[in-house]
Amino acid sequence: MVPHYPLKIYRFYRDGFKKMTVGKTLWKIIFIKLFIMFAVLKVFFFPNFLKTNFSTDQQRADHVIQRLTGPAEGN
Repeated sequence: MVPHYPLKIYRFYRDGFKKMTVGKTLWKIIFIKLFIMFAVLKVFFFPNFLKTNFSTDQQRADHVIQRLTGPAEGN
């Protein structure tokens, strides 16, 4: 009897999503918001600090290691 549970769960969600009317619109709004948050806002508000301040991968790696292993500033 246990192997039938995953199939029942799958059918439950499949049928539920097929019959949604308002839910489909809400899911579209959610995906649009996620796209705006991760694609658009990232470009304007979160510049690539390491790419702009260091020219080589070695310099970037050294900076990250120094920040992770160095003493905390301001304490």
